Amino acid sequence: MNHMSSVPADNRISVVIIAQDDGTRITAAIKSCKPFADDIVVIDGGSKDNTIQVAESLGCRVFSNPWPGYAKQRMFGVEKAEFDWIFLIDTDEVVDAELLGDLLKVKETLHDPAKAYSVFRIGDFLGKWMNKGEYLVRLYNRRIYGITNSLVHEMPDVASSQIVNLEGVLWHYGFRSISDHMTRFNKYTDLEAETAFNKGRSFRITRLLWRPPARFVQKYFVQGLYRKGLAGFAVAVFWVMYEFLVCFKHYELTKRRRKKIEIVDDGQTEQKGETSYVVQ
Repeated sequence: MNHMSSVPADNRISVVIIAQDDGTRITAAIKSCKPFADDIVVIDGGSKDNTIQVAESLGCRVFSNPWPGYAKQRMFGVEKAEFDWIFLIDTDEVVDAELLGDLLKVKETLHDPAKAYSVFRIGDFLGKWMNKGEYLVRLYNRRIYGITNSLVHEMPDVASSQIVNLEGVLWHYGFRSISDHMTRFNKYTDLEAETAFNKGRSFRITRLLWRPPARFVQKYFVQGLYRKGLAGFAVAVFWVMYEFLVCFKHYELTKRRRKKIEIVDDGQTEQKGETSYVVQ
């Protein structure tokens, strides 16, 4: 890994990657981090392809851990890291030249462990890069912050006042095919609905009626996806589907819960009746 003589020992960075069956894309992710990384840890959830071999050939420390969920897998990786400053990246992401330059500059002055750094991530779809990206915290000190223990969208739990935005772009090569996109949508909407249910949020028909169309307006018009032609229209429509599925799956979970309660109540009533009958 990279070791810069001008960088204090406490400023060394461990890159943590969670992976599974992504041997074709992990190479670019690892190589984009090598210039600023002092340690690269790859946590494999049970790949059946050459992901482990590729990571090892590029000098990464690889650990196998049966998939426990996003947050727990990320936490497992952070625990295996050698250094306290952690940079999180996925197998389908690549650090661009400008972001790399800013990371190298920031690395020399990581004197405040309470500060965390966010990167601007832009994703692709049908061969086009979407203009509207998002800032995500990816560089932080594990002695100060932990990963949120959520089913989806797990990130370092950092107050906005402590976040510094880095220059450059983290390119997210997330699109493989429509079929793959739908598979992941199904998985993520399951997790979103389960999260809402576990937090005790009530299903509301009003949310189902207004949120999907509102999301389309936000993505297609406000964020300007209409400029991206058919690809932009498709992304906006997929967001409508995403919101609809989250709401309806939340409803399904709520209905199942009520049904279980009814079954338990009926069972208790019948049992009491049987007991009463025997006593007589």
